[in-house]
Amino acid sequence: MGQIDDAIERADREAFTREPPKTLPTRINYLLKQLGSAKAVAAELGVTADSVNRYRRGARKNPPKDITAKIDAAVRSRWQPLVRKRRRKQAAATGGITVETRARFGYTAPIGTTDDGRFRRLTVHLPATYAQRLFDARDAGADDQEMSRIIAEGFKDIYFQDGGSRATGISDVAINDIDYLDLDF
Repeated sequence: MGQIDDAIERADREAFTREPPKTLPTRINYLLKQLGSAKAVAAELGVTADSVNRYRRGARKNPPKDITAKIDAAVRSRWQPLVRKRRRKQAAATGGITVETRARFGYTAPIGTTDDGRFRRLTVHLPATYAQRLFDARDAGADDQEMSRIIAEGFKDIYFQDGGSRATGISDVAINDIDYLDLDF
């Protein structure tokens, strides 16, 4: 996963209306309910079906750290899909997406102006069209570079050109060296 993909996942987790199960047996039971069998859960986690049953019964209480992380990721990825779907749909239809980042921005500008890239800390609310494009690109398996181009295009339109009322000579905006990136929708 890339940095933008991780930011979308964090924003998705913030959409939870209830916390996911906390104890190991309840997490395993949730995964069993979602996947249907101990064998399917075992395949997802990279353990044996016997280990899954031991975790469920409480006979084994402390799995290795990597298995604990896999269990956590598997539960969180399946937890409240309708809530996450509703928030994404709202962001893509009307709400838009807020991007907070510190990155190096460069752009192509007319002669006589500076187009040197420099670090900027920006918090910009992008309209729903950019949210929809970002979600579509992610669902299609786009990499971070492609998704950052969508965000950069939104920054060009909303931040640099203010919807066409200023800096109309800027043709391309590029985001490089992302220090951090956070999304909210």
